[in-house]
Amino acid sequence: MDSAVEFAAMGRLEVRITVHDVGKRISVRRLADTGDSDGRFTDTVGILTSWDDGTLVVTRRTGERVHIAESSLVAGKVVPGAPVRRRGPSASYAELARVTARAWQPVESEPLGDWVLRAAVRRAPGTAGTGAVGFTRRANSVLPLGDPGLPLPEALSAVRAWYARRGLPPYIQTATGTAGAQERLCADLEAAGWRREVTAELRTAPLAPLADPAGDRAAQPARVRLHRDVDEGWLRRYNRSGGPGGPAAEPGGAVRTVLAAGPSVWFASVPGEAPEVPVAIGRCVVDGRWAGFMAVEVDPAARRRGLATAVMTALARRALDEGASAAWLQVESDNTGARALYDGMGFDVHHSYHHYRG
Repeated sequence: MDSAVEFAAMGRLEVRITVHDVGKRISVRRLADTGDSDGRFTDTVGILTSWDDGTLVVTRRTGERVHIAESSLVAGKVVPGAPVRRRGPSASYAELARVTARAWQPVESEPLGDWVLRAAVRRAPGTAGTGAVGFTRRANSVLPLGDPGLPLPEALSAVRAWYARRGLPPYIQTATGTAGAQERLCADLEAAGWRREVTAELRTAPLAPLADPAGDRAAQPARVRLHRDVDEGWLRRYNRSGGPGGPAAEPGGAVRTVLAAGPSVWFASVPGEAPEVPVAIGRCVVDGRWAGFMAVEVDPAARRRGLATAVMTALARRALDEGASAAWLQVESDNTGARALYDGMGFDVHHSYHHYRG
């Protein structure tokens, strides 16, 4: 549908969206697929992810993808984004914990009370004698968002058993700098013999300044290519993909599954001298007012040329177009180079999070 189509039903309704609106936040009304003809409607709001062969795919903020037949549309419009704010975003730990979890989803998950057990195994147990390998701790750890519904010793035993069945070590992701239950859980885990392996910072910033860099770097984003799907070249640059022919090469593997999941996912790449491997990459997930930045990597030989800034600028502009106003990212506490970069971009530490291993 290359032009707006008008429908007359219960008054004057118009479909004011086209294939050129892919990537924007939209609201559509369609005839419900109820098997009868009583004229019932269903409304859907989300990001127009694709429009091919007569079918629209709208991604809701929960990550659910809704497939809609073009022929069932009776109304549709682009939803204006929220006004851009240049002051720092405020948010609770609970809000950010859920937003970050939606941006880095596991292959499988299971609730334990208010805890969520997550796993993304990238090799089957027993492969090459090495057992299972989880793709990142974030996708292979418990996210505790409240009461597990069991006394803590029993809950920890259940966690160990759940991960043991998958051939994985048990991890629990906790936080400090949030006050309250998360700090108490850290102390309880240490008392139970769990050890902290990794500490990282969750940082936030207003989004608009990221999309408007100053000086010579303002023209750099023109070099950045944005795409919806992760390709082989992007994976070759990504240092956690396992390398050429590794786990990421499997079409249905955990690496691709985790990277592709989220409310509205964008991949960025900057072509290099070798066309098959970009010189810089990045990933952004837009979720309501939030834009999360991940996997920003640059060829070591091309660092200090503003490419990381260019990648984030291009992704920030796309996120602004989709209505986001605030940015977040995660950086390990010992990554001094990245922390300095993000300091210069205006990212402030919201809280620290930790992975405890049983």
